[in-house]
Amino acid sequence: MNPSERIDQLIAGITDWRGKTLADVRKAFLEADKDIAEEWKWMGSPVWSRDGMIAVANAHKEKVKVTFSHGAKLEDPDKLFNAGLGGGTWRAIDFLEGDKVNKRALKDLVRAAIAYNQAKLKKNAPAAVRAKASKTKTA
Repeated sequence: MNPSERIDQLIAGITDWRGKTLADVRKAFLEADKDIAEEWKWMGSPVWSRDGMIAVANAHKEKVKVTFSHGAKLEDPDKLFNAGLGGGTWRAIDFLEGDKVNKRALKDLVRAAIAYNQAKLKKNAPAAVRAKASKTKTA
């Protein structure tokens, strides 16, 4: 079973509000960028990646937690992050029963995470690769 099928199965198995919330979060991620990859890690957690990990989601007893791997580095103008605010790397969004998923704001946050991942890749690329990329742009 591939990761997307496992995520389908996970969501289908959560028959209360958390399943719908997780489905809404997933939809926002996949609509944010067509090249996002779904993965299945850590013994049963949906993960979304593009040029590096973006976020992991889990349905807990009283919440759905979406943790962005570099959330502390991202602008959050809509103030979606409400958990893990004291950490230096991760930031999370805890959705509680009755919370609505602000899909527009979540998509913006996902796109910011992708931009961060891509900038980090460029920064860490060997000098020869960066030089070749800049020559291609000027040609």
